[in-house]
Amino acid sequence: MTFLSKIGLAAALVAGSVTAASAFTACQVTDTGGIDDSGFNQTAWKGVEDAIAADGIEGRFLESQQESDYAANLNSLLDGSCDVIITVGFLMGDATKTAAEANPDQKFSIVDFAYDPTIPNVVGQVYATEQAAFLAGYLAAGMTQTGILGTFGGINIPPVTVFMDGFVHGANLYNERHGTSVSVLGWNPDSKEGLFTGNFDQLDDGRAFAQNLYDEGADIVMPVAGPVGLGSASLADELGTDALKIIGVDADQTQTDPEKAHVYLTSVLKRMDSTVHQVIQSAMDGSFEGGLVVGTLENEGVGLAGFGSFEDAVPAELKAELDEIRAGIIDGSISVTGM
Repeated sequence: MTFLSKIGLAAALVAGSVTAASAFTACQVTDTGGIDDSGFNQTAWKGVEDAIAADGIEGRFLESQQESDYAANLNSLLDGSCDVIITVGFLMGDATKTAAEANPDQKFSIVDFAYDPTIPNVVGQVYATEQAAFLAGYLAAGMTQTGILGTFGGINIPPVTVFMDGFVHGANLYNERHGTSVSVLGWNPDSKEGLFTGNFDQLDDGRAFAQNLYDEGADIVMPVAGPVGLGSASLADELGTDALKIIGVDADQTQTDPEKAHVYLTSVLKRMDSTVHQVIQSAMDGSFEGGLVVGTLENEGVGLAGFGSFEDAVPAELKAELDEIRAGIIDGSISVTGM
């Protein structure tokens, strides 16, 4: 399937007619995970869908099947029909920069990338996901029965490893406070060495990597690899949640993977839908300018989902600790970097 063969188009209608605002069009180029990846790209697209519903705009997307599609997809949108072009993913940084600098009158925004120096016509959307992942690590350390947790990534890039950093440091704080020795397999924040599948789309890899971690004793695993994590969830479903639980990332996986909702202890939320919608509105109202939008616990750009089917299994004392730690991260009294 070529990059042009899968194009999505959505338009908002009110009372049977297109609203005045529908002259505004937001376009999105996905990473290779696809628009329905149950996570990263899908959550970013929800921001466009929210703008369609709330603001009466039009929205469309192009899916990248491989990295070589990035530039071609961007070029196909540079015909003046997109008021803002949103690219999704760290790996699209170079292609977005090239397109933006060659087309200074076109507004762009990129999810999970920041330019230094900033580019006047590009808004970077970045997220302090280490804050929310820290909470997930603390939770997992409090819930493990084996004393061993696991994590792995898709590709060794900062937007992936920042989750893994926070997860390890959160577990370490639990150990410090409770005198336990919970370990995390799959990532070392100091050496920056760990487990990576090398892709974001092979579900079989998610199953295999989770199996290896489980075989080494991990009973809670956090895959940071987009749809690859769905393979880990399938393994947990087969083994049973007494043996293996999964922590989702990007979106609330109980909602995006409902058939396996029962295997997710929680999810580390990166609320790309919120920041994408915010950028679209700035492009509509004239306040758009190059720079950064940063999602944090404080502004709810990142967060921890609920506990789903484990709501009653998470002790009240642990829930209270998580609330206290969240407040401490926000006010700066708790460091999520392990320092």
